[in-house]
Amino acid sequence: MDGSATGSRYDETYARWKADPQAFWGKAAEGIAWSVPPRTVFDPTLGVYGRWFPEGRLNTCHNALDRHVAAGHGGRTALIWDSPVTGRSARYTYAELRDRVARLAGALATRGVGAGDRVIVYMPMVPEAAIAMLACARLGAVHSVVFGGFAAAELAARIADAKPKVIVSATCGLEPGRVVKYKPLLDAAIALSPHRPDACIILQRPESPCELTPGRDTDLLQAEAEAMPHPCVAVAATDPLYILYTSGTTGAPKGIVRDNGGHAVALLNSMSMLYGLAAGDVMWTASDVGWVVGHSYIVYGPLLAGCTTVLYEGKPVGTPDPGAFWRVCAEHGVKVLFTAPTALRAIKKEDPEGRHVARYDLSKLEALFLAGERCDPPTAEWASALFGKPVIDHWWQTETGWSISGNFRGLGLFPAKFGSGGKPAPGYDLRVLDEGGQEVPRGQIGTLAVKLPLPPANLPTLWHADDRFRSAYLETFPGYYNTSDAGMIDGEGYVSVMSRTDDIINVAGHRLSTGAMEEVLAAHPDVAECAVVGVKDSLKGQAPIGLVVLKAGVDRAEADIAKELVALVRDRIGPVAAFKEARVVARLPKTRSGKILRGTIRRIADGETYTVPPTIDDPVILDEITGVLKAAER
Repeated sequence: MDGSATGSRYDETYARWKADPQAFWGKAAEGIAWSVPPRTVFDPTLGVYGRWFPEGRLNTCHNALDRHVAAGHGGRTALIWDSPVTGRSARYTYAELRDRVARLAGALATRGVGAGDRVIVYMPMVPEAAIAMLACARLGAVHSVVFGGFAAAELAARIADAKPKVIVSATCGLEPGRVVKYKPLLDAAIALSPHRPDACIILQRPESPCELTPGRDTDLLQAEAEAMPHPCVAVAATDPLYILYTSGTTGAPKGIVRDNGGHAVALLNSMSMLYGLAAGDVMWTASDVGWVVGHSYIVYGPLLAGCTTVLYEGKPVGTPDPGAFWRVCAEHGVKVLFTAPTALRAIKKEDPEGRHVARYDLSKLEALFLAGERCDPPTAEWASALFGKPVIDHWWQTETGWSISGNFRGLGLFPAKFGSGGKPAPGYDLRVLDEGGQEVPRGQIGTLAVKLPLPPANLPTLWHADDRFRSAYLETFPGYYNTSDAGMIDGEGYVSVMSRTDDIINVAGHRLSTGAMEEVLAAHPDVAECAVVGVKDSLKGQAPIGLVVLKAGVDRAEADIAKELVALVRDRIGPVAAFKEARVVARLPKTRSGKILRGTIRRIADGETYTVPPTIDDPVILDEITGVLKAAER
């Protein structure tokens, strides 16, 4: 346990929320500029499980930009673009960003986009991605950001479901050493989709300019320059701000809906309560606008709070070295860095001694937040020792839009437990349930579920799919939102998320967490990162197998390391784990956001058919994993 701070007001704040949730969120809503203030905080009779601030009207873009300019802060830096892959950077004040957003909104409006219409944003990490999102919000239109470079078929599926009037895209994205051409993917997706947009607005990047399709495509900068600035359009708090598609168990993408009112209230509240940030502070979320983290804490959260946000087009290593993150923090005065554990592990693998950290002045960096996957304790401990500053793992989902659990800088940090995602955020009544829906004792593993209603900014439903929303999230445990994450809450209230519920493996009748085994493997001094999956076993039903990536410079025999790992799991967890196989791999298959594709690994190991996930970072790695797992067959 890292007792880095005391005197937390967490318990008092959580108790105050639980005693009167409506009063708590009503007070938080006072921080938002409403066109029509809401008279009702929550109405349980509306929607699938109730709706937040149903009578209120507002505009999210006004709250993110215009009101700060009107308050005299137009000269404050709103957005910093840092792009090591191009060698360029740019800064936009609040007034400059508002003006560009207003003109792009005007360009969209001249192409027929109005309140409620959908716009797909298919962009790399450039300022125009955020500008397009905010321009949609300005009009009351609904944006749906699709990760830049997504395969044509996946983009087509999202076009078919969202039915956008306009698509905003770019000619290319940039990866270290290669150019990813978006325009051919976009053209192919439109050809595949039964729905065709009326227009496409394309950012011509100098790294890969292209010909535009006559009658459909327009140059973005030209369209923006020719447009008249468009004012903000007030919408109902319950109107959708965006749709963000996430993978579904049936294969069809699920359109997560985010409303305007609850989203603005919860994100603004989280900036101070969770991250401890105020207007003028610099926040860098090292993610992508294609993911929920990018929506919440690259674009909306920081700007709602009047902060400066960093939009980074680069990697944690290789652009140009493992000191890339620390260079950005030092140059831009970052106060809070939010990234994924996989990024830290990549840096740790290349620079285990942290030599690159010493090259930069990180005196302004006050805290490091981690999310996107569970952070293994060795990585958190490494970062904590390196920086001597709080390293905070917090847990949330695309569906929730902000943290379910964490440690709350704005309330005063309570002692951290590495391996835990902190304590439930005020707003979440979190329980651990068994398969029958009954609460399990503290310290026991079960399904983590949130007692309804969900707090503001959580999804009210799926896009045009209320029944699918109910079946996917609400029917398994009536009265609860099923996170489909397995974990436990210990005697002190700390939440540990171990794995997805379908990654809990059953070994000879024992329910075991692959996350707990991964924690043991990650503690080995030669291991950079790892994944444990349960594979079919004729005797025990399932048996765990571990895949490990070694740290740079390790030249010991792989067989010796594997034996040590097996012994380590036997020692730390016990023979009940039946952990007998560990295999060394060069790398692990991951999504572009850094999540390890454990389900795909398991299907390969079991000899099942599988489809190459559209979010995978590098499909070639699956052939490598197949070769390793075939060598491990029983």
